[in-house]
Amino acid sequence: MRLTARIISVLLHPLWMPLLSFVLAFELVPDLGYFMPPQALWFNYLVIGVMTAVFPLIGALIMARGRRIDGITMNDRRERISPMISALMYYCLTYWLIRKYPHHPSTLSLFLGGTVVLLCTLVITFKWKISLHMAGIGGLIGGLSGLLLLFGSFSILLLVPLIILAGVLGTARLVDSDHTPAQVYVGALLGFICVFATVVTGSVI
Repeated sequence: MRLTARIISVLLHPLWMPLLSFVLAFELVPDLGYFMPPQALWFNYLVIGVMTAVFPLIGALIMARGRRIDGITMNDRRERISPMISALMYYCLTYWLIRKYPHHPSTLSLFLGGTVVLLCTLVITFKWKISLHMAGIGGLIGGLSGLLLLFGSFSILLLVPLIILAGVLGTARLVDSDHTPAQVYVGALLGFICVFATVVTGSVI
C-alpha cells in the first residue's frame, strides 16, 4: 500500500504540474495557441519543463548531496523552504521568458497563477506544513476550470478524471507522508482558488 502511494506521489509530483497544465490547456483550448506555430509551442513546452521541473529537481539533488536537506522527499517542513525559494526564482524567470512570446493573456494568467500558488505555499511553509502535491494538482484543476468558464471549448466531464486523480493523490499523501487531512484539503483548495482566480480575472504582470 505504501509503495503504491509513493509511486502515485512521484507520478503526480508538483514538479510536473506546470508543464502538464500548459499541455492540457493548449490541447483543450485551441484558441490559446492558434497563432503559434508548432515549433514555438514545443519550444515553450521545453522551456517550462526544464525551468520548472528539471532545474528545481537538480537543485534539490544538489542540496541533498550537500546535506542541506535529508533527501528530495523533504518530509521536514523547514527543509522545504530553500528548495521552494529556488523553485520560485525559476518560476519568475520562466514567466519573464514566456512573456517574450505572443501568448494569449489567459496563458500568461495560467502560469502566473501557478507562481502565486508557489509563493503562498512558501509563506505558509514558514509556519505550517501544507501539502505541495495537493496545491499542485488543485492548481491544475483550478486553471482548467477557469479556462472552461472563459472559453467553454471542452466538456466539464473532462475534469472528472482529474478530480478523481486528486482524490487518489490526497489519499496517497496521507498514506505516504505525515500530512494531516487538513494539510491535504487546504493545499488543494489553495491551489484551486489561486489559479482559478488569476485565470478568470485575466491577471497578468
